[in-house]
Amino acid sequence: MEIVLVIAGLMLAAAAALTLIRIVRGPNPSDRVVATDVLIAIVAGTLAVEAAINHHAYTIPVILILSLLAFAGTVSVARFIAGRQGVVGEKPRRKGEGA
Repeated sequence: MEIVLVIAGLMLAAAAALTLIRIVRGPNPSDRVVATDVLIAIVAGTLAVEAAINHHAYTIPVILILSLLAFAGTVSVARFIAGRQGVVGEKPRRKGEGA
């Protein structure tokens, strides 16, 4: 069991390193947001491995709250990016239309 947890930790570390590279090099803000979301999922996985190693369950609420905050952040940034590109929000008004 210990070998499996060590291998899982090494794989999570490699995934985090590759994700950090994508955050730094990402050509678009949307690429960086997705990479940040993936990094938070990796952190949640790392916390789950740590909980399995130390045999405690109080990490589970932390993982849940972290996941909910990541979801809320991703949705808000996606709406911000979509609003800047004119995908969502009010239509621009033409001259002579309404007040």
